[in-house]
Amino acid sequence: MRSARSYLLALLGVGLAATALVQPAQAADPVYTVQALHFKVLVGPANDVPCSIVGDLYLPKSASSTKKVPAILTTNGFGGSKSDQAGLGKTFASRGYAVLSYSGLGFGGSGCKITLDDPDWDGKAASQLVSYLGGKTGIAFTDAAHTTPAKKLGVVRLDATNHLGVKVANDPRVGMVGGSYGGQIQFAAASVDPRIDTIIPIITWSDLSYSLSPNNTSQISGVQTSTPGAAKLIWALGFTGLGIVNGLQNAQVDPSRLIPCPNYATFVCPAVATAGVLGTVDASTTANLRHASVSSYFKKIKIPTLIIQGLSDTLFNINEGVANYQALQKQGTPTKMIWYNGGHSGPSAPGELTIGNPNPASEHLSKSVANWFDHYLKGSSVSTGPEFSYFRNWVKYTGIATPAYGTATSYPVGTATKYYLSGTKLTTSSTGIASGTQSFLTPPAGLPTSTDPTDVTALPLPEIDLPGTSASWSTPTLTNATNVVGQPKLTIKVNAALAQATQTAGTYGSLVLFVKIADVDATGKATIIRNLVAPVRVPDVSKPFTVTLPGIVHQFAKGHTLKLIVAGGSTNYRGGLIPNPVTITTGTTGQVLTLPIVK
Repeated sequence: MRSARSYLLALLGVGLAATALVQPAQAADPVYTVQALHFKVLVGPANDVPCSIVGDLYLPKSASSTKKVPAILTTNGFGGSKSDQAGLGKTFASRGYAVLSYSGLGFGGSGCKITLDDPDWDGKAASQLVSYLGGKTGIAFTDAAHTTPAKKLGVVRLDATNHLGVKVANDPRVGMVGGSYGGQIQFAAASVDPRIDTIIPIITWSDLSYSLSPNNTSQISGVQTSTPGAAKLIWALGFTGLGIVNGLQNAQVDPSRLIPCPNYATFVCPAVATAGVLGTVDASTTANLRHASVSSYFKKIKIPTLIIQGLSDTLFNINEGVANYQALQKQGTPTKMIWYNGGHSGPSAPGELTIGNPNPASEHLSKSVANWFDHYLKGSSVSTGPEFSYFRNWVKYTGIATPAYGTATSYPVGTATKYYLSGTKLTTSSTGIASGTQSFLTPPAGLPTSTDPTDVTALPLPEIDLPGTSASWSTPTLTNATNVVGQPKLTIKVNAALAQATQTAGTYGSLVLFVKIADVDATGKATIIRNLVAPVRVPDVSKPFTVTLPGIVHQFAKGHTLKLIVAGGSTNYRGGLIPNPVTITTGTTGQVLTLPIVK
């Protein structure tokens, strides 16, 4: 039976539930070598905090000072270590790349605390590893005590100038790849080091304050909102516990990491406590989380970026990938985007990716990553793929998953189709909308009123909202399959007299609701699409508001119905503190769900 720690590790690292963790078969005579290294780096805002980092260097045997190769830098997902990227290291070393896989700060034998991929800490640490790849000495050692220097690395191809057009020392041809925590580090590193040539962040965040306490309305930019959201309970507990355990296990490397907040930056412990009690993050925590998020420094990311986001992901949902893609696209950064089947909440599809043994010949994502690196690091003319592609789980195929991917020359896609709330129905006709009211009560103290499957542990609870705690609207039985690709939007006005009075007291007096879309089959069984829920802390209940739900790729089959649900509580989130009677009235075109429909 899996231990709790191993279960969380499987879900929280890149290797994640997103992919199958299959170990590569060992070649009789591998074409690469592997060397364990220890690095000494200085990090922090003032560059005065020493940290130790452990890593593994994979080198093609054919690489030499006269036959130099490009490099790949990679690190672990949350709770993991350098070993998680062993399959990637072996595969790409076999393809003619030098690969340096390392354990991030606070994880897997490396020192210092978990600083959430903050550019001042994690970004600067990665930058010094880039210098090592570029031939700098005094950084790498063969022993943990840092007494025996490693030989100068002289087999990595060097660039004449960095991406600012400046000639600098120790500038390797290097890209980065990794997922989740190992995805955001790429943004952090690229923001402080223009020597990095390209990045492939997989299932990572845009704004960590949204990731951990999302509000799906009041967006000011990307997923950033002006009103705090609803705290994720189970994800937060899983992360906190795993980080502390990792710190205890590696305390001998750096005992100071346990004080005052065990293995975390100091602000994290009080932030978790506050969110647990009050149901959201405060302004100080939001500022700290955003400092560790690419949403606060998009302008510094100028290099080609392949964004890969997972459809099965209640931690970093599709909206975060879209926010990153659109912001980079807007400023002219070469960027493409892939939505694949997996994520933190579910496995990749057959023929997509096996992180323990990626095979570009038989796996769609592995091929996409290999082609991207070959193009930008080796100068190959190979195609980097379509501008936007997305996995369709209703398309049958065998072998590599490429046939199941839809493609487009831009995002968003499809036709925006309006479904008006009409009594208890959803209708596409703007005439004859039925008047009606539905009322429900939100729970006290943010308690759950639904039994959605739980995040992280994925307990298969039935998807039920307690009587009197939600309102819903459904389409007639579908006569044809309906394909939705993108981010549904709900524009709605609610009546909540008590909330209108208490919201004047600030965030904690605001009304919190949970919006979700279900696919109801012919037997009446309802399934929330990928278990994705959109929490909403309503900024002002006296006005209409628009909810941007997490992006989906889903086919509502012929004979099924589409159901919209607005609920007062959720299994996986802390709701509003004050119980509120809520009424939703239909009868106008102002109450409307908009879906991006693709033929």
